[in-house]
Amino acid sequence: MSDEGRREFVDTNVLVYAHDRSAGAKQAQAASLLERLWGSGLGCLSVQVLQEFFVAVTRKVPHPVESAAAESLVRDLTNWAVFTPDADDVLAAIALHRRAQIAFWDAMVLHSAAAMTCDIVWSEDLNAGQAFEGVTVRNPFES
Repeated sequence: MSDEGRREFVDTNVLVYAHDRSAGAKQAQAASLLERLWGSGLGCLSVQVLQEFFVAVTRKVPHPVESAAAESLVRDLTNWAVFTPDADDVLAAIALHRRAQIAFWDAMVLHSAAAMTCDIVWSEDLNAGQAFEGVTVRNPFES
């Protein structure tokens, strides 16, 4: 895992797995990662991740979370460091999307993590081990 004191950005998919009762082993792995980040205070995310998380857990998982409960989860997550992008951040993500040939939303996550000086992005959606703008992608479901 990471060294003590290094900030770690969590992508939407990891948050969703942690709250998806049908996710099996991935739920336990994601929940363990989130528990570690809560305890260390190193967890980071973005407004984009909060928005995607709310929609996914209330509408896209086999056992949706009630809206009020999902709102409470989002409210709790706002205690982490949260990146709020502006128009320049969107343009920077577009540039990363074009330069790295990755999906725009992934570029936005990576740019957000870099802007927060995170060392790691925890995600299943990107290639583990790749580095973008000083941020290394790690998949919490790979050993």
